[in-house]
Amino acid sequence: MTDNDHAVRDDHAVRYEAFFSLHHDLPRQSPGSDATTRQLLALTGPLPHRPRVLDLGCGPGRAALLLAAEAGAEVTAVDTHQPFLDELRVAAEARGLGDRIRTVRADMGKLSGPGTPDLADGSFDLVWAEGSAYIIGFDTALRDWKRLLAPGGSLVVSHCVWTTDEPSAEARAFWDQDGPMLPVAAQTAAAVAAGYHVLGVRVQPESDWDEYYVPLARHVEAADPSVPGMTWALASTRAELTMRRDHGREYGYAAYALRPADPRWTTRPETAADIEAVRTVNAAAFPTPDEAGLVDALRADPSAWLPGLSYVAQDGPDGDIAAYALLTRCRVGDTPALALAPVATVPDRQREGAGQAVVRAVLDAARLRGERLVLVLGHPGYYPRFGFVPASRYGIRPGFDVPDEAMMALLLDDSAPVPQGMIQYPAAFGV
Repeated sequence: MTDNDHAVRDDHAVRYEAFFSLHHDLPRQSPGSDATTRQLLALTGPLPHRPRVLDLGCGPGRAALLLAAEAGAEVTAVDTHQPFLDELRVAAEARGLGDRIRTVRADMGKLSGPGTPDLADGSFDLVWAEGSAYIIGFDTALRDWKRLLAPGGSLVVSHCVWTTDEPSAEARAFWDQDGPMLPVAAQTAAAVAAGYHVLGVRVQPESDWDEYYVPLARHVEAADPSVPGMTWALASTRAELTMRRDHGREYGYAAYALRPADPRWTTRPETAADIEAVRTVNAAAFPTPDEAGLVDALRADPSAWLPGLSYVAQDGPDGDIAAYALLTRCRVGDTPALALAPVATVPDRQREGAGQAVVRAVLDAARLRGERLVLVLGHPGYYPRFGFVPASRYGIRPGFDVPDEAMMALLLDDSAPVPQGMIQYPAAFGV
């Protein structure tokens, strides 16, 4: 190693220490809030008793503390910066959570191989990464962290996104330095392409940025610029704060709750060659042929049928079709929405996950199309696992008598007000 190499390394270390000195004793190291953490936790669905959680890039551990306290989790908190881990240890002991949180100094991008923490495949019910995945990249995080999840486990990850179709040149120059930043729709598509189902997406509110930037700005004003490396740290931090002030409407943070697709089932849109098999599945799954006839009638209605939203699940790429799910166009008042019906699994493959796999796949397809709202009339013990809640919570009602808990709605996109009013089904439903 040359003297110049040593000088570069030493300069980097000095800047690193100065940068982190600005961030010590901050409650957060990225935009976020306890409210957002709770919302994301709710999106993951029911967790096991004392769930095993891995918090990657935990910083001072605000999320780790909440997960341990409110989800009863056993948290393994990972960060490269030991002072953050020390802050977390002190906070955990002070809150009586010392036995629930284990801190590990490690690089989140190097979680396997010699000299790395013992994080075996399938070790965690929940992998959590608020504001840290940018360090290794969104796609890399999705690829490398999947192996850590136990069957049925979930990944929660947040990342910066464009919130406008036409970002300014100034914002692009700032945020695209480490590679092109994406909008929410493109990141959602990347998650699906990486083999995940999307449990929910939330663009974090402006108040989440305030929780990070307001105390950080105070630290900047109080910092001593004569500290080695501090001039650089202050300049880079002020540039980030100025970018948010001047261009904050162009970008935001989006958080994703994801679950790996069930590897037992291959899900895909139906083809023309599947029509007879789809009819057979629906006829076998229900006591009358009505649902099979309903699908045929919907397929013949161009105002209802949406190509690409009729999905099958089969036992492997070449196996028989075992389950089916259909989304067609309906309306709430004058606003377009989707109706989920029918959902069918052949009797001898029920309770094997085929139905869940095909429902999650068709809901992913709807998200990627930009659809906002899905309605289902179904069993209130089954559909809430996908995020459905009583439609009445949104002021949505059917035009016929049905138990309130059986008429359910799933909001795929909460960026605009939810439509209210009566559901208008396609004519084939006969209601």
